[in-house]
Parts: sequence; structure tokens; C-alpha cells
Amino acid sequence: MNTNTDTTSLPRVLFLMGPTASGKTALALDMAEHHNCEIISVDSALIYRGMDIGTAKPTAQELARAPHKLIDILDPLESYSAADFRADAVREIEETLSRGKTPLLVGGTMMYFKTLLDGLSPLPSADDAVRAQIAAEVEARGWQALHDELRQIDPVSAERIHPNDPQRLSRAIEVYRISGKTLTELTKIKAESLPYQMVQFAIAPLDRAVLHGLIAKRFQQMLAEGFIGEVETLKARGDLHLELPSMRCVGYRQAWQYLDGEFDHATMVEKAVAATRQLAKRQLTWLRGWPELHWLASGDEGNLDKLVQQSR
Repeated sequence: MNTNTDTTSLPRVLFLMGPTASGKTALALDMAEHHNCEIISVDSALIYRGMDIGTAKPTAQELARAPHKLIDILDPLESYSAADFRADAVREIEETLSRGKTPLLVGGTMMYFKTLLDGLSPLPSADDAVRAQIAAEVEARGWQALHDELRQIDPVSAERIHPNDPQRLSRAIEVYRISGKTLTELTKIKAESLPYQMVQFAIAPLDRAVLHGLIAKRFQQMLAEGFIGEVETLKARGDLHLELPSMRCVGYRQAWQYLDGEFDHATMVEKAVAATRQLAKRQLTWLRGWPELHWLASGDEGNLDKLVQQSR
């Protein structure tokens, strides 16, 4: 990650990261409402319209207190990459700074935060014709043949990508056919660092058991607010399916499967809570290796003051 320390004269941008259910939204609302900050969401689930309850999207009342940028920007049928996020976030950061306010980037999608810090490799955009050609080859020869081809052109990627991982395998072949360069070559090239002083905070309960309790409680609250009805509405559209990134969001897949009769309500709750705990575990794993990070304890009354001091 970018650890350049010579940034003190640059505009200040605040990161507020943390696992799901750790209290990011409440702290960010206080910060935005009273301390000249504007919130930019860093969440790969909040981007989707019509997915409100199961993503714990800020309520209409909360958005009235402090508008959030980069929520409700896509239909669940659409895809959104880290590159898309970086471009959108940089635009929102610049617009926020131009208004004399401090950008406060809030969320739990660590890959998005990392993309802002480290930049992106210059990978080519998807090419529908190349993808169709690869799909036809797979139909004729199978994924193992495609993996053998990847091993010939890019043994490093072939070692990392399993033959049974069609999405990543297809992308590695596609990148080579479009650009003439391997995925390994291109991922070594990084974009220039952004011209900001990134002040990075993470918030989480001190006790993992407390976080697990918050996750279970919040899912029960989502159910009480009508989460199953929300998923029924999404299913009724007829054009969505469980392989879409939007429908892979924690909770939605389990509720969809419950509505399909794959298991009962109690099992759905158990599976959704377990999936959310796994998400939180992955988020914390990211954060434990994150450099230049200021930790906040969920519920600590001094958290707002710590953020305020760093925003000046």
C-alpha cells in the first residue's frame, strides 16, 4: 500500500473503515452533520437501488441529515468494478473539496479503499466479442484446456487461478488476447498516487463476541423491517439471478434460497448470520494488516473528537 508520508500540505481526506455492524454510519452522520464533512459511501452493496433493508442502507431520515454519495447509483442487474468506484470516488472527492468541505469515505469494502490508496493496474476493459469466443471454446474444449493455455502464457496466474474458477480464468485469458500482455505483467504496473493526505480510521468492538451479537441483532431487525418482502420483490422482476454480484450480497442469497424452498426460515437466519460473520472476519483480516491506521472502539464517546481533530 502507498505509505508516502510527505503529504502534510495536501488536502485531507478521511477514511472510516470497519466490519459490518460496527457503528460506522452513526459516527459518520455525527461527523457530517456537525463538522463540515461530506460522506462518500465505500460499499459494494449500497450502490444498488431497491436493496435497502438487507444492505443496512441509511434511512431517508439519515440521508436527510447527511446525504451519502455513491449509493443507489446502479440497478441490481448492472456490474460495478473497483475501477468504476475509483473514478467515481475521485470525482466526488474533488467536488467535496471544491466546496470547502472534508471528504469522509465510509464503508466496509476494503478492496475499494485499497484501490484508492494503491491505484489500479491498466487492465483492458471487457470485450464482449472476446468473451463470446472464450465461451465457445470452453463449450468445445472445457475449462481445463483453457487453464492449460493460461499455464503456457502466464504460469504465475495459472498457479494462482484454479481451473474451477471460470470467472478469473476467463478474465486472465481475455486480458492477454486483448492486450498481448499477461495479467501478471499488467498487475505490476500501478497508477499514480492520489494528491491527498489520507487519514485512515477503523472502528470495531474490542470483543469479537460483541460484534457477533450486533450482527445477529441487526439481521433480526432487518427481518422485522420487511427484508424477506424486499427479496420477494427482487425475485419477482424475473431478470435477476444468484450469480449476479448484487445477489451475492450477504443475506440476499440466503433469503432467495429460502424463498425457493431450499431450507426453512430458521436455517435461513442461521446461514445469513453466519455469512455476515464471515464477511466481518474478512474485513477485520484486511484491517489487521493495514498500515497507518487509527483504531476506534465501537461505542467509545471519544470517537467523534478523534475524527474531528484529524479533519482540521
